[in-house]
Amino acid sequence: MKLVYSENLLSSNLPSGHRFPIGKYRKIYDQLAPRHEGLMQRAGRASLEDIRLIHDPGYTLAIEEQTLEPRLARRLGFPLSEELSERARRSVGGTLTALAWACAQGAAGHLAGGTHHGFRDRGEGYCVYNDIAVAIAVARRDHGLQRVAVIDLDVHQGNGTAALCSGDPEVFTLSLHGEKNYPFRKERSSLDVGLEDGCEDAAYLKALQPALEQVEGFQPELLIYQAGVDVLAGDALGRLALSLEGTRQRNRSVYALARRLGVPLVVTLGGGYHREITRSIAAHVAVYEDLVDAFPDR
Repeated sequence: MKLVYSENLLSSNLPSGHRFPIGKYRKIYDQLAPRHEGLMQRAGRASLEDIRLIHDPGYTLAIEEQTLEPRLARRLGFPLSEELSERARRSVGGTLTALAWACAQGAAGHLAGGTHHGFRDRGEGYCVYNDIAVAIAVARRDHGLQRVAVIDLDVHQGNGTAALCSGDPEVFTLSLHGEKNYPFRKERSSLDVGLEDGCEDAAYLKALQPALEQVEGFQPELLIYQAGVDVLAGDALGRLALSLEGTRQRNRSVYALARRLGVPLVVTLGGGYHREITRSIAAHVAVYEDLVDAFPDR
């Protein structure tokens, strides 16, 4: 078991008042590191060779050289910079490091990533590259794993992941999300479960259980869990109403599935934009605390 982290490179680069809570990443690390020092693994950046298993070379070059055309840059939600390019590559690199550890030890978490709005030739919604899709490609190339299930429980549909994996019979994409929330034009996942605004714990968990049963029936060789916590009540970009305990029951359901299947599990961060950001941070930390509790022997 490892918890993978990378340096936070955008803290001083975002304009004042930017709505993306970049500072949360350091605070998540600061809470987890003292408790789990022996589990912490620093990640480097992904190679362009790995990223280009999924992403268009022209797009990656435009990110590297900050030459992306303005209309596409606006969709990212971040200003172009060398720091953004480096952060995007490290976001993928952390997930690939977690993948390697999960294949070796059974489970691993990345304290970032989950950038599920990345498409082949563009990014949007604070997502430059799609670390989940890249991890699937690397799992096949380097680890001999073909059948992969993505369990995306961010409040926003994993549209980039769905599009990138569309038509691949050996990838099962589950997205449980707010039906009326961003993205307003949804892609088609293997299984989409759209939830009404204001959905609370009981209704959420009732919808989750049969969805996880379908994932189990797919019999994947690898699970990737996008553990966004913007499902919390009061999240500025979410419209659901889960409690912290509800999100923890969600996590435990996914981890129990991974244990039943006996396959490697990779956990990524995802969204969390609570008006009181300490609540998002507490929920993010709980994702990894629950992971450690679920795999104490790994």
